[in-house]
Amino acid sequence: MKGLTDIPGIRVGHISDYQAVTGCTAILVDGGAVAGIDLRGSATGSSEADVLNPLHITPLVHGLCLAGGSAFGLEAASGVRNYLASKGVGFKFGNATVPIVPGSILFDLGIGKADVRPTREMGQAAAAAATTETVSEGNVGAGTGCTVGKLKGMRQAMKAGIGSFTVKLNEKVLVSALVAVNAFGDVIDSSNGKIVAGARTAPDSKDFINITAALLSGARRATPGGNTTLAVVATNAKLTKPEATKLAQFAQQGIVRNISPVHTVVDGDTAYALSVGTETADFVSLGVAAAEAVSQAILRSVRTARTLAGVPGLA
Repeated sequence: MKGLTDIPGIRVGHISDYQAVTGCTAILVDGGAVAGIDLRGSATGSSEADVLNPLHITPLVHGLCLAGGSAFGLEAASGVRNYLASKGVGFKFGNATVPIVPGSILFDLGIGKADVRPTREMGQAAAAAATTETVSEGNVGAGTGCTVGKLKGMRQAMKAGIGSFTVKLNEKVLVSALVAVNAFGDVIDSSNGKIVAGARTAPDSKDFINITAALLSGARRATPGGNTTLAVVATNAKLTKPEATKLAQFAQQGIVRNISPVHTVVDGDTAYALSVGTETADFVSLGVAAAEAVSQAILRSVRTARTLAGVPGLA
């Protein structure tokens, strides 16, 4: 399986700056997608999120942009928008073409060069690089500067990145996820409850603190913020905007399953859902598949991440 690009009509492109340790990911949707969003973290950063409200007049989106750089990274979505407009993709208004490209950002300014962030040009390059090939994972795109387990700061954190995974409901219906994992908390293997990657007991240690247990015992955070997990789920099942919104809510369950603690005041956890097909499926089954796809993508995001900028990875 290829990950998010298993869904017909979806292309994914990454651009990474390994000197600054940041990047962005463009997700393009041929023909547009019915979309929804669910924001659970308290430190979110997004643009054009309102168009995903079921009451908003906009019926489709033409792409998404995920980027590092904190609020500065929102600029990258303009590059994706410009690329699509140059290809004639978007809503037509006379001589104008307006693509709809919501975007979300994560905070990676603590690992690389804080004064170098994803730009409009990087967003445009990510869109130009978008392909239907197997999704690249680990230290790429919006995952370039991702880290997890930051109770004691970056010196005891671990590297994470992009992960992608597909669940087949049957021979026709697919649900895929792409996740950029930049969490304050630890990443947990929900099958056994063990920490896979997270805060370590010392800079040179491979042992884990267990952030949730430490906080319950009165531990204090070393840093005030700087996190966020961004998830995108897509399906070839036909959905309405309210259903896409609900599917994004289901997707958050995968985040809850594999990150602890999660949805904190120092995380901007956000999930998107895209419907780009005509297949039919039981909606409860779609929701279960969305949570599972996100869950597995999160595990892949840390298992494929390499050591970078002194932060150790598992790959």
